[in-house]
Amino acid sequence: MVEKPRFIMCICTGECPGFTKLDLWKLINFVRRELDVEYAIVHPQLCVDDGDRFWKDYLKENRKDIVYVVGACDPKMQNKMFKEIFASKGLDIEKQLVSLDLRNMGTEEAMKKVEETVNKVLSKASA
Repeated sequence: MVEKPRFIMCICTGECPGFTKLDLWKLINFVRRELDVEYAIVHPQLCVDDGDRFWKDYLKENRKDIVYVVGACDPKMQNKMFKEIFASKGLDIEKQLVSLDLRNMGTEEAMKKVEETVNKVLSKASA
């Protein structure tokens, strides 16, 4: 059985100008209440040391049935930054990490993008 996706929002310290149009709490509450996810959480900055420690603690070792959807910055950067920790946990970043660039989006636009992504992940899992 495939698990529901987990949604993680990295808010890039809360001071990144790319997130000024986004109402973080409206987005998080929409995701956790309205979408079919296991849960939604916020991390202030996944690309720094405590972000690395978070991933080491958070990722489930050798659990190929979990998809992590991350709303943050550039997906290429996310893959580059998180590749090593996923590999160290026996996970396939290409299949288990869905990186979304939510910068410069308004709340409604970000909600729609996350919803489409979660639905896509769920439809792949049930296929």
